[in-house]
Amino acid sequence: MTADSDKTESPRTLKTVERTAQIIKALEDLDGAGVTELATYLDLSKSSTYHYLATLREEELVVKTDGEYELSLQLLLSGEYVRNRNLLYRHGKEEVEKLAETTGEYANLFTEEHGKGINLYKARGSDAVGSGYQTDKLQQPDQLHCTATGKVILAFLPDARVNEILNQHGLTERTANTITDRDELADELATVQERGYAYNDEEEVEGLRAVGAPVIDRDDTVLGSLSVAGPTSRLKGTFFDEELPEQVQRAANVIEVNINMATHGAESPR
Repeated sequence: MTADSDKTESPRTLKTVERTAQIIKALEDLDGAGVTELATYLDLSKSSTYHYLATLREEELVVKTDGEYELSLQLLLSGEYVRNRNLLYRHGKEEVEKLAETTGEYANLFTEEHGKGINLYKARGSDAVGSGYQTDKLQQPDQLHCTATGKVILAFLPDARVNEILNQHGLTERTANTITDRDELADELATVQERGYAYNDEEEVEGLRAVGAPVIDRDDTVLGSLSVAGPTSRLKGTFFDEELPEQVQRAANVIEVNINMATHGAESPR
């Protein structure tokens, strides 16, 4: 799936790098913090915390305003660089926008990394709901078992990788409809693989449904997925059961063809 999806090796890690990563994540979680608050949050001494922050500020990765440290926009530049290098994003963005325009709902482009889902891009249709929630999803990883995009990726990953992900992240219950039993999920994934698309029937948020389809490269490796999500009042009946799956699968196939043409002659499309 990704260059770092196989974590069978456990190399030695540098404590300073690990701590720096924790500080960056903590500043995100806290939406900015002063030295004392951050030191308490991470159970570090104030002096160590200050020196880490001073170094990050020197490297222009954090900014300081009125005694509070925040992540800098330099990280946005790095994020855009990473996203723009991603084949799925480059060749999927336009199709996701078309899906959003056609359906009037939110259309999503999604991939897996480190056992969780990353929302690469979202396009908002004219009737779409939940803008704040969908924006938040762009800023945090998703578990895979409770979304249409995640389930369809799990369905096309090797069994060993699926077990590794479930062992690491579990099956958190998000709503009463969330699948939290591994045998039940295995049956669901078998069905998804057979029909080629997945449903999210209020499994992530009450009142929200989605249909997702995989994007698979010429080596039969699942690169990610795309979906359309909307309220149950609109995603229902023949539209939800037949028409929307066809639209989502058709868009996924266009992305697959575009990726395969762009990487024709290369050893791997990743």
